[in-house]
Amino acid sequence: MKDNHSSLAVLSFTLLLGLLANNSPFVSAYDPSPLQDFCVAIDEPTNAVFVNGKFCKDPNLFVADDFSFLGLKTPRNTGNKVGSNVTLLNVDRIPGLNTLGISLARIDYAPNGGLNPPHTHPRATEILVVVEGTLSVGFVTSNPNRLISKVLYPGDVFVFPIGLIHFQMNIAKTNAVAFASE
Repeated sequence: MKDNHSSLAVLSFTLLLGLLANNSPFVSAYDPSPLQDFCVAIDEPTNAVFVNGKFCKDPNLFVADDFSFLGLKTPRNTGNKVGSNVTLLNVDRIPGLNTLGISLARIDYAPNGGLNPPHTHPRATEILVVVEGTLSVGFVTSNPNRLISKVLYPGDVFVFPIGLIHFQMNIAKTNAVAFASE
């Protein structure tokens, strides 16, 4: 009988500690701080550190070009079967983006149905701003399955939640351009 009482006491004490820890004002959770400010990606690993699938450039050798891209003002060819062209700016085009968790894209749409086909981003929410033309945009919720859609005009913004299937389509007789970040 004594063993049952002591086991019950230990269990009760453990549960009490768990409840106090969950309701305590001293308990906190947060994302860990990065080990460094950023990691400019390089292809050559000479005296480099490997982070996030890329080698990092020596911090004393960073230059402004590691953090910039010139050319998003240039329209892209939409003469393909979907009628769109995505110019993605990720770590491959801007090495300074490595480990920062963000990317940017220019999306050009052909007139009358240029489409950025249904797709998903399993690790990021996307925000899109229309700068030219008229786009029909939308995403499908998972529970319940519903289409959330809207027609956007220049200056309008739309958010596609993380992991949900989404699309954009040009519904005008002119070209359309949007910028998206995730």
